[in-house]
Parts: sequence; C-alpha cells; structure tokens
Amino acid sequence: MPRIVIPYKPRPIWKDVIHPALKKFRFAVLVCHRRFGKTVGVVNHAIKQAILCELPAPRYSYIAPFRNQAKLIAWEYLKHYTSVIPNLKINESELYVELPSKHKGWAGARIYIVGADHPDALRGGYFDGVVLDEYAQIKRELWDEVVRPALADRNGWAVFVGTPSGQNQFFDIYQRALSDPDWYSCMYRVDESGVIQPEEIEDMKRDMTDQAIRQELYCDFSASASDIVIPIDLVTESCKREILPQQVAGQPTVLGVDVARFGDDSTVITSRQGLHGKWQKVFRGLDTMEAAGKVIEAINQEHPDAVYIDVGAMGAGVIDRLTHLGYDITEVNFAGAASDERYANKRAEIYFQLRSWMQAGGAIPDEPALKSELSVVEYHFTPAGKIQLEPKEKIKDKIGKSPDLADSLALTFAFPVMPRDVLQSKKLSRVNTKYKLY
Repeated sequence: MPRIVIPYKPRPIWKDVIHPALKKFRFAVLVCHRRFGKTVGVVNHAIKQAILCELPAPRYSYIAPFRNQAKLIAWEYLKHYTSVIPNLKINESELYVELPSKHKGWAGARIYIVGADHPDALRGGYFDGVVLDEYAQIKRELWDEVVRPALADRNGWAVFVGTPSGQNQFFDIYQRALSDPDWYSCMYRVDESGVIQPEEIEDMKRDMTDQAIRQELYCDFSASASDIVIPIDLVTESCKREILPQQVAGQPTVLGVDVARFGDDSTVITSRQGLHGKWQKVFRGLDTMEAAGKVIEAINQEHPDAVYIDVGAMGAGVIDRLTHLGYDITEVNFAGAASDERYANKRAEIYFQLRSWMQAGGAIPDEPALKSELSVVEYHFTPAGKIQLEPKEKIKDKIGKSPDLADSLALTFAFPVMPRDVLQSKKLSRVNTKYKLY
C-alpha cells in the first residue's frame, strides 16, 4: 500500500502526549473536559492503527452509548479522515469503512461505528482495537462480557474516553488505570489543556450550573456530591491566584511535612507564608535519616516560624531525629483531639481550616496531582454530630495514591502561629495567640 497521509492535524497535546501514550499502552483511560477534541483524536487513532496493522482482516470499533449518537458524532469524522485512502469501501447501512486488504483472499481492515444499545453487533467476533466513548453512559457489562473477551484472540487494545458523570463505571475504570502500571491514564481539565480560550471558558460558565461547570469543564467525578470538603472550583480558583512577596511580608512562614508511610507513598514538604502556598517538594524512597535531612534543608531555606510534622508511622522517627539535633518541631497527630469541638479529630479540623483559607484568598501551586487530591476528600457526621473525614485508604482507592500533597498543605494549619520575631518581642506563647487565617 502506498504512503497514506490522512487530513488530520492533531492539537499539540494529542501529538506530543496522548497519541504516543496510546501507541505504547494496550489499555488507556482518557478523562477530558467538553470540547477537548476527544472523538476526533480517538477516531484518528483507530484509523492509524487500522492502516498499520499487518494481520489479516483487522477489526476495530468505535462504541458510543447509542447508535444514533455514534453515527451523529463519529461517522462523518471517520468518512472524512479516511476519504484519502484509495479503494476505500463505505457501508452506510452497517456503518463501517473497509480499507484495501494487505492479504489476498482476506477482507481489509474494517472500522465500525456501533452503539452500546445494540450490543449484538459486537458479540461473537474479535477486535484488534476498540474505543469506548462516553463510557460513563455505557453499561459495565458490555466491557466485561462482550468487548474484553473479543480483544483476547488478537491481543487487541482499548481506549476508554469521556467526561465524568458521577462515580460510576467510568470512575472505576479510571481508578483501575491509575493503580495499574500497564494502563495509561490522564485527566485534562479545561484550565490545563489550553484547548479553549479563557474568554470562551468564562462565557461558557455563565450559561452553566455550578455542578455542570465542575463536572463538564473541570472533570470532577464528585460534582454531584454535596459532602466534598473542598470543591474543584475552589481549588481551581486558588490555583489561578498570584501572591506577590510584598503582599505576605511579615506574615508567618510555616512548613508542613507529611512523611511517607509505605513504599508507594511520598514524603512531601510544603512551605506556606500567609495566603501564599509557596511550594511543595516531593520525595520517594527516603528512610528516616534522609527525610530528616530534607526537612533540615527546607528549614535552612525558609527559616520558618513553625514546622509541623505528622507523627504517624515514620514521622515519629523524623521528629525524634530533628528534635535531637536541636530543631524546634511540633508533632501533629491526625487522629488526635481537635481544638474546635465541631470536629471529630485534628485531621478534619485542619482540612476545614484549609478550605476557609482558600475561601479567604489563599493561593496554591497549580499542580494537577494536588488539585486531584484536594477535590476528592469527603466528610460525614459522626453519631455525636461531629465532622469527620473519610479514611485515607478510601481516598487512595479513588485516586490511586495516598493524598500526601494535600495532607502536607493541610498540616500548615495544625496550630495557631505568629511570626517568630513578634513572639520574641512580646514574649507571647503561640498557644495563647488568637489565630488569623492568613
């Protein structure tokens, strides 16, 4: 077959990141905001794979929740981008295109457009690749009982793509991808992708509900939940803020240190001065001595007014080492008593103080991992009427990792603090100081 150039000019994010990843990984989950260009991208991925496939009679399928929807969304794209292929066959009734065969006596590669509401069209055959678009609206059984077995014969690939719609099968498959190194996963929110111009984003938001904004634009799987501590729109707003050094001059600097508990967790150090969440440093695989050394480096860099370290697991060893060396360290027990009786423990208290700080104008680093961790934490009320956060293990199940970044930032709110020079001049104790949300 002669060299074929399909009329597709991928956006940079597809050309540089997503298409190379789809080529590398057999299974992939793409969580994308509305108008990201996902259908065009995955249709062209299927076309390229069909052209390159050397097996006899390759079969590919683009699956949407409904056949009419699939035809409306993808069929014209498929015909347009394959129109330059010589001797292409188009079947309008069965919604497939067939490329010229590379094997005498065999049919060429076919790409089908299928609706999940007609699953019989998928049963009994094989597939070399499948795209499941808007998977949040497709029954889980289609993948488990029909599609996955159909990929087994020829080691076929699958791409799940869509926009969140609650914590359903799409959420579950995304969690699977996050936790499995053999799967590829990505999430592109509207403020990160660069696909839509800022003025258009603002215009769209004026016509959308808060829930729709969080779900459709910011890919918030928990948008329909009312028990999220820090909603994604507040997180996004905080990421956009710029705090100049002169705006926080004289305000206390605090370090929050969350020490890794297990092998796949991270040690995270956060520096915050007043309303400015300045930076976070992430380390993996550190032992107690190494973690203490990284904290010492941060102390020498920032000269903080307070250093708060989670006492759990390895944190106790780091605290002991730093205290032995003469550093002024305050240990924090997440499970310990809260200062405010509304909260069941210290962890719940400091997360809600973090939320209040963000509402008051706090700025955080614009890091996707931090945003994801902050925006999934849920809370409930105990039988005694106190606020309690969901266990960290449940959060880890949601996002595929421990919320170390979020915990480290929250630790900077563990206790009231004033600048060290003010404390020395007034000879005041930090414990007796009325705390302000800087």
